[in-house]
Amino acid sequence: MIIMALDHTRDFFHQSVSTTDMLNPATTTPFFFFTRWITHLCAPTFVFLSGVSAYLASQRRSLKDAIAMLVKRGLFLVFVEIIFFSLGLSFNPLYNFIFLEVIWAIGVSLILLALCMKVSDRFVLGVGIILFFGHNILDYLSISSDGVSGALWNIFFLAKGSVISYAPGRLILILYAILPWTGVMFMGYSIGQWFVNGYPPAKRIKNLRLLGAALLVMYIILRATNMYGNPVPWENGEHPILSFLNTEKYPPSLQFLGMTLGPSLLLLSVFENVKSGWGRIVQVYGRAPLFYFIVHFYLLHFLCMIMFFVSGLPLSKATESFMLFRPEEFGYSLPVVYLIWVLVVTAMYFPCRWFYRYKQTHTQWWLKYI
Repeated sequence: MIIMALDHTRDFFHQSVSTTDMLNPATTTPFFFFTRWITHLCAPTFVFLSGVSAYLASQRRSLKDAIAMLVKRGLFLVFVEIIFFSLGLSFNPLYNFIFLEVIWAIGVSLILLALCMKVSDRFVLGVGIILFFGHNILDYLSISSDGVSGALWNIFFLAKGSVISYAPGRLILILYAILPWTGVMFMGYSIGQWFVNGYPPAKRIKNLRLLGAALLVMYIILRATNMYGNPVPWENGEHPILSFLNTEKYPPSLQFLGMTLGPSLLLLSVFENVKSGWGRIVQVYGRAPLFYFIVHFYLLHFLCMIMFFVSGLPLSKATESFMLFRPEEFGYSLPVVYLIWVLVVTAMYFPCRWFYRYKQTHTQWWLKYI
C-alpha cells in the first residue's frame, strides 16, 4: 500500500507522466523504470490477498451467508469505484469520466467468486487455474472489438485503456479487464486454508516460499524463451534487463503475474514473523486498506490543485486534462515526486489509525465492507 502511493503520486506530480513511457527501454532511464516497475507488485498482491481474505471471511459463516456477503461487498466496491474513486481522480462532480480500475476488478471478481463457491472450492481452484495460466491464449486470437459483444470482450478479457461512450460528453475508461484478475483472486482464495487458525506456521511459510519460487522460475523460463505468457517478447538489445522486466499489466499477462506474485509471496513468508516497530507502523495502513486507498487519492489531488495555483498557471489550464488541475505542462522532477510521496504516506498514518480504532468501537453496517 505504501509503494502503491508512489505510483499515484507520480500520476499527479511527475512532469513527464503523460509524455514518457517509463517502461519503454528505448526512452527511459533505470531510475524512471524502477519507479514504475516496483509499483507493479501492488495490484496483483492486492487482488491475490483479497482472495485469501474472502476465504477467511467465508469460514466464519454458512455457505449461504458467505455468498451473500461476497456479493454485497463486491457491489459495494463497484459503487465505491464509480462514485468515490472516479471523483477523487478527476475532481469532476459532473462525472464526465468514470474510471474502472483495481477496485472494480476486485468487486466484480468477488461476485464471480460467490457464484463459483456455490459449486465447490475445487471448482473455484479449477476456474482459477484456467484463467491464471490460460488467458494468454487469447493473444493468438483475432477478436473484433466492435459492437456490444466487442465491448463485453474488452471488459472481461482485453481492456487496456478501453473507452466506452455512454452519453454525449460522458466516457467510461476501463483499465482493468475483469477475468485475468479474477483468476488471481481465485488462486488466492484457494490457498486461504494456509492462513486459518491452527494451520502450522512453519508449513505455511514453506508453502509460500515454494509457490513464490515456482512462480518466479516460471516467469524466468517463459520470459527467457519467449514461449508463452506475454503479448510482446523481450529483446536482447541495448537494454536487455529492462526489456526482460517489461511485461504486460493491462491485462496482466502470465509472465507479469509470475514476475510480481513470485516475489510478493516470498516477501510474505519473510514478513510472517516481523515484530519490529517498523512492522507495527506498517500494519496501521493495512488495517484500513480501502479507507487509505480512497482518502490518499483525495489528498494527492488536493495537493495537486494547491500546487497548480502556486505554479502560476492560468485557470483555463485546469480543465485541459480529465484530471482537473493537472495539465500536461504541470509537474516536477522525480526526486520531488518521491518527497511528496513520503509526505503523503506519513500524513495518512494518523487518519488510518483513527479509522481502524473507529471500526473497532462502532457497528454501522457499512463499516464491515471497508
